[in-house]
Amino acid sequence: MINGAHIVMYSRDAEADRGFFRDVLGWPYVDAGHGWLIFEAPPAELAFHPAEGEPSHELMLMCDDLDATTAELTAKGVEFTQPVTEAGWGRVTAFRLPGGGHISLYQPLHPRAHGR
Repeated sequence: MINGAHIVMYSRDAEADRGFFRDVLGWPYVDAGHGWLIFEAPPAELAFHPAEGEPSHELMLMCDDLDATTAELTAKGVEFTQPVTEAGWGRVTAFRLPGGGHISLYQPLHPRAHGR
């Protein structure tokens, strides 16, 4: 039986991105050896959206209060790369990782799969 999911993020600077998740986001982790950190992710949801081109994947982190979370992360030096967008399903923005990648952050306004 499937008992979890392992998300792999490819990065131009994996060490810096590991440090970001450890020090800025404060995610719990284990060291799998030689500084290879594996993070405990918060509860996750999986959704399928239609694609017109090649299928792709996107990681979106969720929060309860987008304004408070962006203020907290901005105070820690996080660079937001997208203004907050209001949509019927939620409020969304994005921030830059030290390794050059971007992650979306959103406050869902739709029913949540966890905590039903």
